[in-house]
Amino acid sequence: MYFLYYKVILILTDVLLGKLKQTSGAEVNDLNFLKSFRLKHGEEAVSPVVGVMLMLVVTIIIAAVVSAFAGGLATTTPKAPTLAMDISIASTGEPTDSHITFDVQSVSIPISTSHLKIITSWISASGISGGNTSEMGLNSPNVYTDDPWSFLYHGMHMSGQTVDQHQAPLGYGQGINGTQVSAGTIGMNQWFGNYTLVPGTSMQEEPDFAYYGVSSGQTPASGGTGPTSLYTYSSSEPAGWVDGMQAVLGENWNVLRPGDTVHVNIIDLQSGKTILSKDVAVTG
Repeated sequence: MYFLYYKVILILTDVLLGKLKQTSGAEVNDLNFLKSFRLKHGEEAVSPVVGVMLMLVVTIIIAAVVSAFAGGLATTTPKAPTLAMDISIASTGEPTDSHITFDVQSVSIPISTSHLKIITSWISASGISGGNTSEMGLNSPNVYTDDPWSFLYHGMHMSGQTVDQHQAPLGYGQGINGTQVSAGTIGMNQWFGNYTLVPGTSMQEEPDFAYYGVSSGQTPASGGTGPTSLYTYSSSEPAGWVDGMQAVLGENWNVLRPGDTVHVNIIDLQSGKTILSKDVAVTG
């Protein structure tokens, strides 16, 4: 596009300069006569040479303005969508009822989560700070859990391992294609980056039931009585293990207590603008 504008300027300049070069000696005499006539009779007139020069200057200025305007249009960033959502964070010290949930209330247009970045940051009342960033492809999958399970079924003892890998936060409700599950192996259709935010979409994560809020070997799944050490993770989780709360809020999120505040920013990657900024009070 720039090349086209400059080509037009060069053609116009060549034409006008050529016009000037075509001025003959007789025309010059005519110009001198017009000049003397103006001085003698007080008539206001503009020399043809000056007129041509003025047209050349005006042409160049107009072309430059058009070029600058077109350049501005070419570099205009996409308009950011609008987003309104309710966010809740609960920290009870055990996996039951501890969660982070994003419920979409309204959007100006459906928003692909592949174009979003979620940034959390916080400082607890105890003075510890933390936070994390969630984005499609960032540390993907950013959740990895390897949970043992054990139960009695008609007198038979059943046990095994459940592996979950996904990109947090998971999507539920509207805007998610395919089958939706809340436990076990999560399909990629629910991974952050693979679904769309519309009214009715919910993004959710929670701590892992097997290793949070209980001591090693005391999980309900293995016959224990339940939580024996609130707000702590067991030291026996497998290497590389990360649950959903850690993926969204940071690995030390468990120091958060009811009354603490988490700041949440959601950024539209296409426009580079923050489309949601909210302080969320932690509940129990």
